[in-house]
Amino acid sequence: MTDEFRGNGGTADGSALSVDVLADLHAGALSESEAAELWPRVNADPEARAVIEALEAAQADLGSLSREPVEPMPAHVASRLDAALADEQRTREQQAAGTNVVSLDRARSRRKKQGMAAGFIAVAAAVVAAVAIAVPNLGGGSETPGVAQPAPSEQSGDSDAGAPSDGSGPLALTKDNGDLAAAIGSVQAVRDFGPLETRSRFDQCVQAAGADTSKEPAGVRPVTIDGEEAVMAIYTTGESAQFRVVAVSADCSSAPVVDRVIGAGG
Repeated sequence: MTDEFRGNGGTADGSALSVDVLADLHAGALSESEAAELWPRVNADPEARAVIEALEAAQADLGSLSREPVEPMPAHVASRLDAALADEQRTREQQAAGTNVVSLDRARSRRKKQGMAAGFIAVAAAVVAAVAIAVPNLGGGSETPGVAQPAPSEQSGDSDAGAPSDGSGPLALTKDNGDLAAAIGSVQAVRDFGPLETRSRFDQCVQAAGADTSKEPAGVRPVTIDGEEAVMAIYTTGESAQFRVVAVSADCSSAPVVDRVIGAGG
């Protein structure tokens, strides 16, 4: 983020609090003892307090974006993106079928690190930009790098092999549209078939539920929906910020637990 220091930290010796520390404090990333020590210093320091208020305003502004209208993605752009994802998937499967197969543990670790880095960079850039606007002389402008989510990948040439897990366990969801929409980012780029275990078993279940198995899912992950164990898949629809959410039960019954279009126009 930034090592810019603001104010004197509310102490007699003039020790300042960095924006990094203030951001961690606001986000609840510090321990209880650290937070208990820092909050009195922040409340006694007008400049540090201004940073906290700017972070709160930025958080509120970001939260309101979900209510803003979104222009649909042009059909030719959506088609090119789908084609690029399909080409990438075929390339990865062909590479995995050769002799240089990346170990499963290494692939899991790399995917997890990429996802964490992408999320951190995007949030950090947004917060620093908001603070620079709200607090004068905080520092120069910051660039927000465009970060693309990694495409889902199979861990070997055999797509029917056991799917990798990210180790975080099933997501606990409800059938509410807002709850399902909030979970899309946690399912994208994950390939975990959970209790269904294999890609072929997963395909049988979503086909029975009415989904097209020829369309590559953007992500698959085990979930619980209103307490029922299920496996949820996310599919692109060709429209900007719009996805089809299909969740099938762990026993692979023909009726889907959820089959719904979420997002702009859904």
